[in-house]
Amino acid sequence: MRSEAAPQPDSLERFISAGKGRGLRALRRYAIGELLFSCPAYTAVLTVSERGSHCDGCFARKEGLSKCGRCKQAFYCNVECQKEDWPMHKLECSAMCAFGENWDPSETVRLTARILAKQKIHPERTESEKLLAVKEFESHLDKLDNEKRELIQNDIAALHHFYSKHLEYPDNAALVVLFAQVNCNGFTIEDEELSHLGSAIFPDVALMNHSCCPNVMVTYKGTLAEVRAVKDIEPGEEVFTSYIDLLYPTEDRNDRLRDSYFFNCDCRECITKEKDKEKLEIRKLNDPPSAETVRDMIKYARNMIEEFRRAKHYKYILCLTLASLACCLARGHLFMGFLDFIIPPSELLEICELSLDKMGAVFEDSNVYMLHMMYQAMGVCLYVQDWEGALRYGQKIIRPYSKHYPSYSLNVASMWLKLGRLYMALENRTAGVKALERAIAIMEVAHGKDHPYVSEIKKELEDH
Repeated sequence: MRSEAAPQPDSLERFISAGKGRGLRALRRYAIGELLFSCPAYTAVLTVSERGSHCDGCFARKEGLSKCGRCKQAFYCNVECQKEDWPMHKLECSAMCAFGENWDPSETVRLTARILAKQKIHPERTESEKLLAVKEFESHLDKLDNEKRELIQNDIAALHHFYSKHLEYPDNAALVVLFAQVNCNGFTIEDEELSHLGSAIFPDVALMNHSCCPNVMVTYKGTLAEVRAVKDIEPGEEVFTSYIDLLYPTEDRNDRLRDSYFFNCDCRECITKEKDKEKLEIRKLNDPPSAETVRDMIKYARNMIEEFRRAKHYKYILCLTLASLACCLARGHLFMGFLDFIIPPSELLEICELSLDKMGAVFEDSNVYMLHMMYQAMGVCLYVQDWEGALRYGQKIIRPYSKHYPSYSLNVASMWLKLGRLYMALENRTAGVKALERAIAIMEVAHGKDHPYVSEIKKELEDH
């Protein structure tokens, strides 16, 4: 399939957006699905759990990767990928050998180490910085509370601990600024099912401001970020992406924006709150719950969401990766990737089910807090290989998702994709084909028709 032509550099411009600071503006019309621009990663790190299934250099997913001969923990497509990644990998290679199982810097620390190395190796402006340089990133240093400052100091200590032999460090104050910049401007690279692959810096992508009514979507092709229109964009119109999950009601979204990015959103949806009533739908009962009961249940639901978000003591993956699933489907069974639970899965599923029972006395199944807990429960079912249970939760989730999320949402595409693969595994080909086709329809707009993920899903359909 013919690839899209690269967008013209004079089709977009950096400008000062009223009340927002720097922003990106279109200078011509863009149609839905059209590529506005692409941005190679300034630097990126593959998450440790994906080593062996993805190339540490280009993030390509394939079998038969070659491992680094020294540390034997990094994997590459070929010699070219390994050579290209060596200036970054050498920061970690000997340290991984020396520390062994005790080598465990966070992705933020790993990413920051690579930024420091990149700035020394390549001090001039890079291809990733046509519109915005890394050194121009906002840090919001004056808005950091004591907890955030303490976390940054912990990261600085880890940076010195794990990378002291290979880096020249600026002073502590400069490192605080750099970590604050990374926290506000870093990106998570995800696959087609929104499974975490790694973290990266995309300076030009970071120029875009946030809206809960975005007109573009950011997707990834390896370590290349691509920005496509999900609404028609007219000349002179600002280009907006979304920094957060848009499932939740206005108050929750702005709580998240203030905590992570230090601003409130003033988009149309946040001003009108027109979707909040549907997102917070209450059960229609003969004896309706009181306003106080509803408020208490919302508080309970938010606390539960925060507990799941903060539960750093277990890894929780809601995914069926294409590589493992396609392989196992071919063998007639399903397999879930490694998942290290401190809380036993059965207990975690029980927590989800008890929460759903409690919230279900007040909330409709389409309420976003119910959907959040169903999503967690679906993940546990996938892990324990309860495919029918996972399918039941997914079937309850997908319709409200389609209503609550914007058009061409990756969250909706991901859910259709999971459902399609589950249907296929459970030998319901008719339903599987329909679900996969719905996923493809969204992904062809968000990812582009020539994206490898789209091609791989189409091949799944052909093979089944």
